Amino acid sequence: MYSCTQCDKRFLSLSGLRKHMNVHRGKYKCTECGKYCHGSQHLATHRRSHSGEKPFECFLCSKRFTLAGNLLRHSRIHSVEKLYKCHVCDKTFNESGHLNRHMRVHTGDKPYKCSLCDKCFKQSCALQQHKRRIHSNRRPYLCPYCGKLFKINSELKCHVHIHTDAKPYSCRHCSDCFTRLAQLKRHLLKSHNEGTWFTCDICQQQFITRGELKQHSLRRHEDVKPYVCSECPKRFCTASESRRHRLVHSDVTQTLKHYSCGLCNKSFKYPQNFVKHFKKCADNVGFYNVV
Repeated sequence: MYSCTQCDKRFLSLSGLRKHMNVHRGKYKCTECGKYCHGSQHLATHRRSHSGEKPFECFLCSKRFTLAGNLLRHSRIHSVEKLYKCHVCDKTFNESGHLNRHMRVHTGDKPYKCSLCDKCFKQSCALQQHKRRIHSNRRPYLCPYCGKLFKINSELKCHVHIHTDAKPYSCRHCSDCFTRLAQLKRHLLKSHNEGTWFTCDICQQQFITRGELKQHSLRRHEDVKPYVCSECPKRFCTASESRRHRLVHSDVTQTLKHYSCGLCNKSFKYPQNFVKHFKKCADNVGFYNVV
């Protein structure tokens, strides 16, 4: 592995490392997130990630992309032929890079190590997201509807669905549509038996994602709860659960509930809980029929 001296990225070839070093030699800086680009065209392309512009459209499924390369990789999904096959589980892939990442599922290899907390990851993008979520306070991604700021773009994309009620992920087998990709994957597995279940070795319970299986093992079989609340003795399996729990001890969140239902006057702290409640409440009172 060839390691970058400027960041924690690692590469299998020297040529890959040399190509990556151009990122650090860039002269054009993005005013939104501080990233440097090595050309004005590269900077203009990068800015699309902030503006949401997606000029490249797939003519088969109408999905749009920011980069032409992303459209090219996506088009291979519609191809029947998959050239790269895993010799362990016979799963096939359209690209060699996808196969290489998949092999880490069997080997357990985590080559990307965080220089700040020594946590290791299987993919470089997971390491970068970890750094932005845990070790950085910068929030360069702005919601155009409510002004809320986010550390990573994927969090903003999920949040925007609260305002638009959009369902961009559609099932290719039926007419169902979903707000999040994870919901679509769950639907494909349960309704159409498409995809791979993650099975617990101890109790044989099946899960949609590897993360759900990991949390199940921590709760049910290992009883590991490393995150302790600083205000009370309560313990948690994940950092996100611990952060949500801390709101209980906050005077602000105990007294203020910003989201109120206009049909029953019930209030909520979190927008996602409000949206779920309003849909159910509107159906019960026949709100949509009246409108």
